[in-house]
Amino acid sequence: MLIDTYDRVATDLRVSLTDRCNLRCTYCMPEEGLQWLAKPDLLSDDEIVRLVRIAVTQLGINEVRFTGGEPLLRPGLVSIVEQCAALTPRPRMSLTTNGIGLKRTAAALKAAGLDRVNVSLDTLRPDVFKTLTRRDRHHDVLAGLEAARDAGLTPVKVNTVLMPGLNADEAPDLLAWAVEHGYELRFIEQMPLDAQHGWKRDGMITAGDILTSLRTRFTLTAEGDGERGSAPAERWLVDGGPHRVGVIASVTRPFCRACDRTRLTADGQVRTCLFAREETDLRGALRSEAPDKEIARIWRLAMWGKKAGSGLDDPSFLQPDRPMSAIGG
Repeated sequence: MLIDTYDRVATDLRVSLTDRCNLRCTYCMPEEGLQWLAKPDLLSDDEIVRLVRIAVTQLGINEVRFTGGEPLLRPGLVSIVEQCAALTPRPRMSLTTNGIGLKRTAAALKAAGLDRVNVSLDTLRPDVFKTLTRRDRHHDVLAGLEAARDAGLTPVKVNTVLMPGLNADEAPDLLAWAVEHGYELRFIEQMPLDAQHGWKRDGMITAGDILTSLRTRFTLTAEGDGERGSAPAERWLVDGGPHRVGVIASVTRPFCRACDRTRLTADGQVRTCLFAREETDLRGALRSEAPDKEIARIWRLAMWGKKAGSGLDDPSFLQPDRPMSAIGG
């Protein structure tokens, strides 16, 4: 079991499969990209599967989310999913993606054992998408969403970040579109994820702003804390249901007290929090032929030191130096 000094138990593992991405979202990385990790520094497919196996069979992990960078860029993704699906007990498995490669891979991922996907889409306007991502791929994301739904990777969740001066007015339109297509929309407050450190707390669109905007067109009924559990999103029934919308208020209403996550970076480091400044090396233990029991011990020790919160609610918060693309969302 992965328990910390605040009696939180981590049962949800986020695995970053690569630091690379085929978009250049303005809130994530500079236009020219980043200095990518060297291939020898990345975990191999076998190393990823071994760490997931240790987490599931020895540490109580029951949910695995594959992230990036963009995880669909990982050549061995389908095989990794298939091997993890064969574990006993079998973890629930999901994928967070920008959706660009999903049209060609959704069916294979479902067949391999993936349960569902989260797709990032911030706008319904192709021109705004191109401004936000610096790529003209809006149509590919829409096609990927349809392919995921048709393959049964459901519920298909759509993650949206609203930014002033770009897509701040789109919340009601996005929700209407999600309801029409059967997707579950989740708005996420913009967080300091950009490597160029351009994020500013002042002027950010808050959860309160989003809800106010949505209520100009929809009736929202709070689902209640009992339904939420450790999930980061507060959810509301839309016009009485059954459709739901979620808001993740990472900055204004942090959910750290209920956090049940542990994170594995693309180069084999344990992170206790997306915004932690410390990491614990598992890659070195793997490559020095440490037994599973020792790797599990190192992982438990890392999680025991997890801090009470992310620090995002502190106005003086300083962003981590490590690019978020290698850590995973």
